Amino acid sequence: MSQHRRILPIVLILAPALSGCGMFNSGPTAAQISTRNAHLPPEVVYNNGINAIQKQDYQAAVNDFNDIEQNTPYSPWATNAQLMHGYTEYLRSHYTDAISALNRYIDLHPADRDIAYAYYLRALCYYEQISDVQRDQSTTNDAITALQEVVNRFPNSSYARDAQLKIDLGEDQLAGHEMVVGKFYEKQHLYAAAVGRYQVVINNYQTTNHVAEALERLTEVYLKLGMTDEARRTAAVLAYNYPGSPWYKSAYSALASQGVIVRKTGAENAADSDSETTNATGSVSATPTTTPPPKSSGGFFGWLF
Repeated sequence: MSQHRRILPIVLILAPALSGCGMFNSGPTAAQISTRNAHLPPEVVYNNGINAIQKQDYQAAVNDFNDIEQNTPYSPWATNAQLMHGYTEYLRSHYTDAISALNRYIDLHPADRDIAYAYYLRALCYYEQISDVQRDQSTTNDAITALQEVVNRFPNSSYARDAQLKIDLGEDQLAGHEMVVGKFYEKQHLYAAAVGRYQVVINNYQTTNHVAEALERLTEVYLKLGMTDEARRTAAVLAYNYPGSPWYKSAYSALASQGVIVRKTGAENAADSDSETTNATGSVSATPTTTPPPKSSGGFFGWLF
């Protein structure tokens, strides 16, 4: 159970402690319990649903919350029950049902005190369904969209801060998927398709951990296509932004092995005072403004021009 499954909405914390109104015995059927619920105050049924959650009897909890919505649809308890219905479905990983319940709550109670939590919980339902990078990533896009809505609507909330972290992870996931597909195309010698995928990573996911590899593999593909000028320019961007990375070293070796660059004696000592070339913003610079050799680079950047 992830830490998010332990996050309880405010309405749960505020649930009244009603003595003598615990769960029914295991004997009655769901239909019999619903019949009984129809004759009980909604706060009693609500408390029974909370008790069922604590016992991890999620189906019983869902039944209780649904009974409140059906029997007393205009009571404050029905509003709370809608949110708790979504939360319970989330706990048992019934994400489609949870999203449906949360959408109903959001549509009917847009100004409720727990509306930020409802948006956040709905986003988590998408986020929990993200599959590995080998699979289709449509759910990842849905999760990012839902998480971004939390950030936009509730920018100063703790939900927004966590949502932004998850957006970053989701974008890294999308970049990873593009890399998987790009490498598949490259192995199949479909170089134009591979170039397209690597460029998507470089242009659209610049803050992820996959950009350096994408630049190196793009350099590699350009060399396979005989496009040495493009390979040199791509390697220069890699050297400028990731001067100490293993992907930089790999790109240098590939260029050197094909005679695209030539090592110059003493080049590693040139312009040493200005050799800090990493982009401080974290984004990829396509046109380096200086040409000193990167730190610990062996002078590669200075040899490209």
